[in-house]
Amino acid sequence: MKQAKVRLYVEQGLGEGQTIPLARDQAHYLFGVMRMAVGDPVLLFNGRDGEWRCEVAFAGKRGGELVCREQTKPLQMPPDLWLLFAPIKKARTDFIVEKAAEMGAAKIVPVQTEFTNSERIRQDRLQAHAVEAAEQCGGTYVPEVAELTKLERLLAEWPEGRQLMFCDEAEVGAAKRLAASSAKQWAILIGPEGGFSEVERAKLKALPFAHVVSLGPRILRADTAAVAAMTLWQQALGDWG
Repeated sequence: MKQAKVRLYVEQGLGEGQTIPLARDQAHYLFGVMRMAVGDPVLLFNGRDGEWRCEVAFAGKRGGELVCREQTKPLQMPPDLWLLFAPIKKARTDFIVEKAAEMGAAKIVPVQTEFTNSERIRQDRLQAHAVEAAEQCGGTYVPEVAELTKLERLLAEWPEGRQLMFCDEAEVGAAKRLAASSAKQWAILIGPEGGFSEVERAKLKALPFAHVVSLGPRILRADTAAVAAMTLWQQALGDWG
């Protein structure tokens, strides 16, 4: 049996014997770039039905068809963890989204703070980066990338029961670590390059569901802080144990 070298995300349902039609760009990638032919295996996932080993049934210049043969992985859901971050420069925002998807975020929420440098994002482009990250890391779930939301509004509509890990750059050097918790619903908040305003910091610290933590003795760039914070949370409360 040939080993599948390509892994793709699709929208269609997956199941034994299911036929999956390919869009033009997918067909170009499989048959024009990867030089695949009829009978070659491809791994597919859709975020709902796990991962499936499929075979090329028809290969054309403008389209094609795959047929599902067997499930290779069940659906593996990540912890109920949101990553909240203030968008920064394009490449570094892309990096944050990619790493959040790889490291097990269930939802990615760009937030606008008082010092956020970017007031607009391309939600569709960031969602595509999350899909690509899931394809490459072997995940069977793709986190939703939400629209850019003002931090004030997000906190006003905060869902009951969800805890917030607030990574405060003002606590650099302080020994403020994430304590053990039985809560299952969490979010991590990473600030902008200019940090949080004093008003935002005071409001966040006063929230009953907020847990203020330090990310070590040095101030980290926003993209580095996102990876560090997710690592700490996964080791303490997530599915890395």
